[in-house]
Amino acid sequence: MNAVILPNQPNGLAEQNSALSGHRLSWRSAGTGQPVILLHGISSGALSWEKQLTCGKLTKRCRLLAWDAPGYGNSDGLATNEPKAELYADRLMQWIEQEQLTNPVLVGHSLGAIIASAFAARYPQRLSGLVLANPAQGYATAPAEKRRQVFDQRQTMVNTLGIDGYAAQRGAALLRPDARPEDIERVQQNMRRLHPDGFLQAAWMLANDDIYAYLKHYSGPVEIWCGDSDNITPAEGAIALAQHIGAEFKLIANAGHASYIDAPEIFNQRLSQFVAQYSTSTKGVSAV
Repeated sequence: MNAVILPNQPNGLAEQNSALSGHRLSWRSAGTGQPVILLHGISSGALSWEKQLTCGKLTKRCRLLAWDAPGYGNSDGLATNEPKAELYADRLMQWIEQEQLTNPVLVGHSLGAIIASAFAARYPQRLSGLVLANPAQGYATAPAEKRRQVFDQRQTMVNTLGIDGYAAQRGAALLRPDARPEDIERVQQNMRRLHPDGFLQAAWMLANDDIYAYLKHYSGPVEIWCGDSDNITPAEGAIALAQHIGAEFKLIANAGHASYIDAPEIFNQRLSQFVAQYSTSTKGVSAV
């Protein structure tokens, strides 16, 4: 089934809906050229990538596609409340095949980095490379008590605060300390679109999965980026992961956890450079 485009969406970025074996997936796209898939984190959604989807320098060389992960936006959730990242990766593969995307670059932010890594391990010949931005690494190797704490903390916040209260309390924490008020509002708007069931499925995955279990099976191009003011997934952890897998690490100045929102100029430039270096469809094209 071809994607259904819904007009008059916020920010002029039309939502599209696809049916994947009976499961609805919502997403946004802009530009033409090398496919670049943007995978958001646990507290976000497709519209959080507005500063990439509206960047002319990127959209001239790339077809950017930002999904609402299963259980987010208008995307149907997964069939289990205890998913591993492979289930998200399989849904992603269905979408890639339906859209006939050839060797996309995957950009995974935070929890999206675990999904991107699971896809790379499962379908290594179907992508050009990985960018893992401010990566969550999962807690599968932690003691059982810690894993329960990671999940229970998020479940308690949703049950006691509600989604609106969660957005109000946690929104600013994703950004640098002196974040722009409009960026804080952007983050909170996306948080207010969360669905408790989908959020808690993702929270279970965070508590019980491990990014390295996937990355050790992937030998293609990988870069790991992190904001210098990230207090959620600090740079030290990202550096250690990069060293562990032999990937290049790049620090993003003046950026918190949502580095692609805090520092879009740097983020977009580096993404353009990565695409120019590693994607098959842009060889010979100079980076921004």
